[in-house]
Amino acid sequence: MTPSVSTASTASPDLRSTSTRRHGHSVREHVLTAPLVHRSPDPRTIEVYAREYVPDGGEGRPVLLFLQGGPGHGAPRPVAPGDGGSLSGWLGEALNHYRVILFDQRGTGRSTPVDVAAPEALGPTPQDQAEYLTHLRADSIVEDAELLRRALGEDPWTLLGQSFGGFCITSYLSLRPEGVREAFFTGGLPGYVNDPHTRVDDIYRATFAKTAIRNDRFYARFPWAEHRVAEICRHLDDTEETLPTGERLTSRRFRTVGMNLGRTGGFDMLSYLLEDPFRTVPGSPGAVGRRRLRTPFLSELADHLSVSDAPLYGVMHESIYGIDAATNWSAHRIREQIPGFAENTASADSPLYLTAEHFFPWQFEEDPALRPWKAVADLLAAKDDWTPLYDADQLQQTSVPTAAAVYLDDIFVPFELSMDTASTIRGLRPHVTNRWEHNGISQDGAAILRHLRALVKDH
Repeated sequence: MTPSVSTASTASPDLRSTSTRRHGHSVREHVLTAPLVHRSPDPRTIEVYAREYVPDGGEGRPVLLFLQGGPGHGAPRPVAPGDGGSLSGWLGEALNHYRVILFDQRGTGRSTPVDVAAPEALGPTPQDQAEYLTHLRADSIVEDAELLRRALGEDPWTLLGQSFGGFCITSYLSLRPEGVREAFFTGGLPGYVNDPHTRVDDIYRATFAKTAIRNDRFYARFPWAEHRVAEICRHLDDTEETLPTGERLTSRRFRTVGMNLGRTGGFDMLSYLLEDPFRTVPGSPGAVGRRRLRTPFLSELADHLSVSDAPLYGVMHESIYGIDAATNWSAHRIREQIPGFAENTASADSPLYLTAEHFFPWQFEEDPALRPWKAVADLLAAKDDWTPLYDADQLQQTSVPTAAAVYLDDIFVPFELSMDTASTIRGLRPHVTNRWEHNGISQDGAAILRHLRALVKDH
């Protein structure tokens, strides 16, 4: 599916729906034609896709719209365990109370997806392509959702947002509160909603600080791991190693595997990955053998490092924080100010830390999935006139019942900034816990949703 240039009117949205049976439920698939640029004479249109689950006997239930994390990831594609199995996790729990709509945010899944290999489909020049991507942020996603709600004839609906999905909820409550019945956040209360002086650099200072703590805890749990990380970095600085996708692996790219430090089970995953990375290649008779990284290590590492399945995650990442100033590759600049994160791995003055949810300009040279987007990413980093995403005055006056799971150790959405936003959203009830990491909804989503629903009932 390529971006549409149809000039069809969207005053009466073009909605096509079909229905089938899956996983013991009626499943309705909706495809909606929406403007690329809402509230504008711009004639370009896109298609927005949503999959609705309707439990038997639940046709009259209210609707819950799920907003996926990201940016740049499509909605979940549910798979029931075994023949005739029932859906589990947060979705299974939600279907006890709601009809559920899984919504592909624009540019992802089946919503006029952006193809990693074809930036030219968005326009002939990098400037055109960057301009297109500016319309994939939370404010446009909210307008798509409202257009879908009205086209379906639905009453105000419940929102559940994971991570970036929570950022979208915050925009929804700011821009279209009339469309929301109640809202649940999981690891997704964005920073600097209420403070005009807090900017993207402050966000990254906080995420690097949280990531440093997680590195220290990882090294404390596996005391040998700190030496192993340094050993691999020195090796990559001195020896050319190639990933299965054909590009040279650098130490700075290897260090981005620290994304797993913020996920439940991530410490164990990293320990298994690092426990035996080297092999010795025999030299000529009488010569000392050479150390090389093992092929299984490089293959597994490649799976963690590439964003080929969701390139928008890298291309758009800093853009979700753009307000009224250029992000100017904030994570790249701020890392040098935080001990342990400098790119130079030779320094002995500080620990050597793995990085996490941070994207750097050199990744658009080193990762084949991102190379076609380098010029576009540079243009987005330089943009200084972003549209507003949040309205603090509206949030302080909202009457929508809201509850949020806020994770104390979250390295993706720092706790302190989340709580500042929680205090801005009138009546929001936070559930603060360190039982789960950022991906808590995939670990125990049913329990989390039950708890958030109970908080809202007591609103």
